[in-house]
Amino acid sequence: FPHEIDDALEQGAEGIGLYRTEFLYLAKETEPTEQEHYDAYADALRRLKGKPLVIRTLDLGADKYREGAESGEKNPFLGDRSIRLCLHDIPMFKRQLRAILRASTLGDVRIMFPMISTLIELRQARMVLKDVEEELEDDGVPFRRDIPCGMMIEVPSAALMATQFAKEVSFFSIGTNDLIQYTLAVDRTNEKVAGLFCPAHPAVLMLIRDVIRAASRNSVSVSVCGEMAGEPMYTQLLLGLGLTVFSMNGPDVPEVKKVIRSTTMKHAREVARRVMSFDSERQVMHFLREETRKIIPEAF
Repeated sequence: FPHEIDDALEQGAEGIGLYRTEFLYLAKETEPTEQEHYDAYADALRRLKGKPLVIRTLDLGADKYREGAESGEKNPFLGDRSIRLCLHDIPMFKRQLRAILRASTLGDVRIMFPMISTLIELRQARMVLKDVEEELEDDGVPFRRDIPCGMMIEVPSAALMATQFAKEVSFFSIGTNDLIQYTLAVDRTNEKVAGLFCPAHPAVLMLIRDVIRAASRNSVSVSVCGEMAGEPMYTQLLLGLGLTVFSMNGPDVPEVKKVIRSTTMKHAREVARRVMSFDSERQVMHFLREETRKIIPEAF
């Protein structure tokens, strides 16, 4: 969020790996104008002073709604949310994309589409972006024509087809919160089953490993975001799987950096090899806790 940018930089962040844009819609009954979008992005870029800003397009739905705009869907986490919502309201989507492209002249901006589950969705989103580029060009509005465009890997279908998606984007961001939820069929907001929500589940780790491999094979950069990225217990594992970019809340940066600086790639790869040989989340968590205690004794 905007108010967190300065704190993240003070904590040692090298940029903003996921800029949430829902704040422009929440607690408002009217949609933000293109200029309101632009002003928010321009302010963020000025604060970053050349560091990268990855803007996630609108991710409303599920548990985030505009004031008075709850959907009433029976299964909102599986419903009209994120990129689906944008593709069902092209004028709204275009307003945001126009603002992002206009702001791209002010710094290092990257566009990221959330909740992509099919190649068709990605291609439709890219087509809308192309339309907006052509409209701005016709209007004589300056913008960067080489702006990197990526997607979030939050749905098992996207993780399993990472090789195909990698041919069409500049980067991936693995959204671990939703990926865990959809892989394990667990609503993390439901207290009755929230205990089943576990980043250490072998199935989740296999998907993350395979996405990182697919990205590497296709020369596509990849990062991990979500609570898992900011949890030091998983840092050596993710490094060992080949991850080099972590996106997390500002307060989590120092401890994660401490783990990174205190290990070697050789050791991290051995940690990953051991973890990927386990067949239960309990084994994974016990091993990773012991490894993390060697660096941060007070961690657990």
